[in-house]
Amino acid sequence: MPATEASALRSELVRFADGVPDGQEPAALEAFHTLMAELNAGRVRAAERGPDGRWRANAWVKAGILLGFRLGRVAPAATGGPFSFFDKDTFPLRALGPQDGVRVVPGGSAIRDGSYVARGVVCMPPMYVNVGAYVDEGTMIDSHALVGSCAQIGRRVHLSAAAQIGGVLEPSGALPVIIEDEVLVGGNCGVYEGTVVRERAVLAPGTVLTAGTVVFDLVHDRMLRRDGERPLEIPAGAVVVPGTRPVRSGPGRDAGISLYAPVIVKYRDDKTETAVRLEDLLR
Repeated sequence: MPATEASALRSELVRFADGVPDGQEPAALEAFHTLMAELNAGRVRAAERGPDGRWRANAWVKAGILLGFRLGRVAPAATGGPFSFFDKDTFPLRALGPQDGVRVVPGGSAIRDGSYVARGVVCMPPMYVNVGAYVDEGTMIDSHALVGSCAQIGRRVHLSAAAQIGGVLEPSGALPVIIEDEVLVGGNCGVYEGTVVRERAVLAPGTVLTAGTVVFDLVHDRMLRRDGERPLEIPAGAVVVPGTRPVRSGPGRDAGISLYAPVIVKYRDDKTETAVRLEDLLR
C-alpha cells in the first residue's frame, strides 16, 4: 500500500477509534473494509520488524480491527449441516480459491477475513486463523492448531497438532505473538501474550510460553524473561523443552513442589537439522 494511502487510512481509523459520530458510520465502514482488504493482501500488518530487529505493533491496525467489532451486527454466519453459527457481519470467513495457492484440507478449518495466508501454506483440519494474523509462505498449520488474532507467523514454520498461538488485540499498542521463520512449534505448545520466538528455534511438545514465564538457558547460564516493555524472547536456534524448578522456601519446599520452567537445553545442531529436514520431506 503506498505510503500516502496508508497514512490517510491510518488517520481515518484513528479518527474513529474513540467512537463514530452520528452520520459517520458509512465512512467508518469504508475505512474498515479498506483495512480488511489490505490485511488480506498482506500489504498492511498488525506488527512489523524494524531495521533494529525489534518487533513493534501497529496500534492503528489493531484499533481498526476493534472498530469492526463495534460497527458489526450479529448475524447468521456460515452454516454446516445441522449446525448454525452467528458472528459479527463485519468478520465473515475468507473465501479462498485455487488461485491463492493455499491448501485447505476438508474437515472444519476456518480462516477469518482480515488475515493474510501466503502461497504454499498448508492447513490441516480442523485449524483456525483469526483476524489480523499473518502467515507467511510454506508454513504448515496442523490439526487443532490456532493462529490467534494479529499473530505473525514467518516462512516455513511448522505449527504442530494442537499448537496454540495466542491472540493479542487489546490493548491496541500491545505486541502480538511473533513466530519467526523456520520455527518448529511442537504438539500441544502454547505461545501467548506477545512472546517472540526468533528464527529457527524449536519448541518441544508441551512447551508453554507467556509474558510471565522465566526460561532457563542452560547453554549460556542465564535466565530469560520479560523486561518492562520488552517481551520474552526465545533466541534464534534455541531448543526449548518443558522443565521444572523446585520451590526452595516455605510450605512449597516442605511439600516437594516444583514449578513449571521451560529450559533451553541446546541450540540447533546437525542432529536437530536432520530431524527438521525429515519433517520437510514428510510435508
